Amino acid sequence: METFYLAVDVGTGSVRAALVDATGKIRSLAAREHEQIVPRYGWSEQRPLDWWTGAVSSIREVLASVPGSAAQIAAICACGQMHGTVLIDADGQLTRDTAPLWNDKRTQPQVTSFRARHDTASYLPRTANPATPAWPGFKLQWLKAHEPAAYERATTVFMPKDYVNFRLTGERACDWTDASTTFLMDPVSRTWSQAMLDALELDGSKLPPIRAPLDILGAVTHAAAAETGLREGTPVLVGGGDYPVSVLGSGVYAAGLASDITGTSSIITVIADTPMLHPEVSNLATCEGLWGRFMLLDSGGDAMRWARRAFHENALSYEAVAQKAAAAPVGSEGLFFLPYLTGERLGDHANSRAQFFGIAAKHGLAHLHRSVLEGVAFGVRRHIGLIESTGVTMERLVAASGGAKAALWLDIKASMYRTPILVPAEVECGVTGCAILAATAQGQFARLGDAVNAFVHFEREVQPDPYASDTYDRMMPIFERLYAHSQQFYDDLDRLSGASA
Repeated sequence: METFYLAVDVGTGSVRAALVDATGKIRSLAAREHEQIVPRYGWSEQRPLDWWTGAVSSIREVLASVPGSAAQIAAICACGQMHGTVLIDADGQLTRDTAPLWNDKRTQPQVTSFRARHDTASYLPRTANPATPAWPGFKLQWLKAHEPAAYERATTVFMPKDYVNFRLTGERACDWTDASTTFLMDPVSRTWSQAMLDALELDGSKLPPIRAPLDILGAVTHAAAAETGLREGTPVLVGGGDYPVSVLGSGVYAAGLASDITGTSSIITVIADTPMLHPEVSNLATCEGLWGRFMLLDSGGDAMRWARRAFHENALSYEAVAQKAAAAPVGSEGLFFLPYLTGERLGDHANSRAQFFGIAAKHGLAHLHRSVLEGVAFGVRRHIGLIESTGVTMERLVAASGGAKAALWLDIKASMYRTPILVPAEVECGVTGCAILAATAQGQFARLGDAVNAFVHFEREVQPDPYASDTYDRMMPIFERLYAHSQQFYDDLDRLSGASA
């Protein structure tokens, strides 16, 4: 009889369920989309009940596609979008119908107030993260202030995958990947930080136990089996956040390995033994118990999307835009693009702007397009330099998400970083990561690294081009100076925009 692992990925756009066999091959995958609710500008919410409905429907579809598979599932593992803040009461009922998501910005006043009262150096050792609106700690502050009835009635705070796990098992827990980016977990003890709970004036009794992603949380209940078609008693793992699980599923799991996830944004992650305490660097505990030091550039694929819209009114395909970019020489003949179209997540200038610099009569559309791709890579290279400044070396880089399919961009990045880039054969890295966790928890593999080596395969390796690397090395100091000297104008631009509004 075959062995299967069931992966459930609670994403921002959809819930996906997948049956993965004992060789790591995805045998069946189904998805159910759900909407993002925007009650007002800067707010973003979803209904946890929609996640559960989508999970039930997608699980039933994959089980139906492989007859008899429910009895062959050895374990279930879920991952999910991070930072979404779910409140449930003692009876397991939601105390508010929606949960604010990772991209919800309503907590900016709470963050601003916290930063005004606390020096960065005073709290980084307690959080391993700078203060941003994404973190659930600030979401709970907002909910306590603006919806006190929902906050008071809540007995447990969940992240999205924890809610689905609760519906499957009836058990309440969080894992250390999700907990590490709440702004409430002590990075040394990996327990909830009473110091941060006190600083934010939050009730720590509402937070569930922090457990390891590999732990068995519980088993599928009779009620959940009836809803989903799963076998009652099937083991369910604690699981992890979708980002760290996807990093694992792309083959990045040991110190010195790095991940470049380019979707709408660009996230560079370097695995290390410890977090990096820096006001521009975020950290999360990884599935295997190490730390992912990461920086996020808001405009990754979004920069290419902007160029396609601005220069071609979306009439050209992305492939055609890439062909135009490829017609320009390496370095775009001295044309620079600063990729801060939507500002920056951290640092002193969240209001930064994008710009082209160095335009001359010789430059044409091909140069503009190539400089956009190179500008994003320059921005990520700056991030890599910050992360590596404490001695951590990026030995190997794995590309994931949509950027892994952009051949020219991969060539640019490999040369920009002077690092070979591996491209996974399986693009569903979150599903693969869940299967890696489940197979290890069930004893098929002794270590997560063994499971990664068995389940993750690479399609190709992109090598740096020495000429391009030398060109980018000469350009990088100029990019750094442009980045630094442009900051003096951002507040002026804000005032100008306000005056003309």
